[in-house]
Amino acid sequence: MISARGLRKSFGDFEAVKGIDVDVRKGEAFGFLGPNGAGKSSTMRMIASVSPVTSGELRILGMDPATDGPAIRGRLGVCPQEDTLDNELNVFDNLYIYGRYFGIDRATCRDRANELLEFAQITEKAKSKVEDLSGGMKRRLTIARSLINNPDLLLLDEPTTGLDPQARHVLWDQLFRLKQAGVTLVITTHYMDEAEQLCDRLVVMDKGVIAAEGSPRELIEAHSTREVAELRFGVGEHEALAEKVEDLGDRVEVLPDRLLVYSDRGEDVVTAVIDRGLQPIATLVRRSTLEDVFLRLTGRSLAD
Repeated sequence: MISARGLRKSFGDFEAVKGIDVDVRKGEAFGFLGPNGAGKSSTMRMIASVSPVTSGELRILGMDPATDGPAIRGRLGVCPQEDTLDNELNVFDNLYIYGRYFGIDRATCRDRANELLEFAQITEKAKSKVEDLSGGMKRRLTIARSLINNPDLLLLDEPTTGLDPQARHVLWDQLFRLKQAGVTLVITTHYMDEAEQLCDRLVVMDKGVIAAEGSPRELIEAHSTREVAELRFGVGEHEALAEKVEDLGDRVEVLPDRLLVYSDRGEDVVTAVIDRGLQPIATLVRRSTLEDVFLRLTGRSLAD
């Protein structure tokens, strides 16, 4: 569905994407993770065939965006990070008129719009103004609109940003159903739990390059341990205490408010810490997550 080799994107002297290789297979959910400025959005815009490739090779649905842009865009669905719904139209017409832009006949547009209203669980809001919808409903409508042309490839840029947990889970369910129906998804997200839930494979981007690639499970196994023991001591004590526990795990990370000890047996770490006479204020043993991988690969400091 997508094949990139040595893909680069420059803006003047600034190189946003620095020669990446990506393959996305039919029917999978593929994720781009990375901090702000990592090159995710520049990559997505090239895939969407709205931003020209600076150098390298890119094929979308077997076509070259430089020469086949309109044909590619006709088979894509795009859900932007910000809702771009038409506030002057009601909910139904946002779908119907958008479908007409693709040259779909009126009867098919009406049928498709009704199907998507049901899919997005907003049928009862068909005649409502967009401004009367909740944030979650607007997001579901935006995703529904991106499906009006029955796309082969759906691009989702931060699909659940700003939504409450209930609305996020409703959207996750809808996206999972799309994947089960054979739609190929390409997702950018800042939510690590979202990437773990939705993505079959993903890449972690940092400073325009790919730092790691694989399934969520493969990335955790390669870059973290099975569990993490979190140890909280008094303010300002963590740096000094790190030396006393560093032999208990594969590695120890010092944060301002806690120590993270990475080990396959977190409970054993906590027991050993207490046996050594150390008295943490609080302890927590959890499984390693994609967030641990992400922060190890990209760092904890904010990007400029």
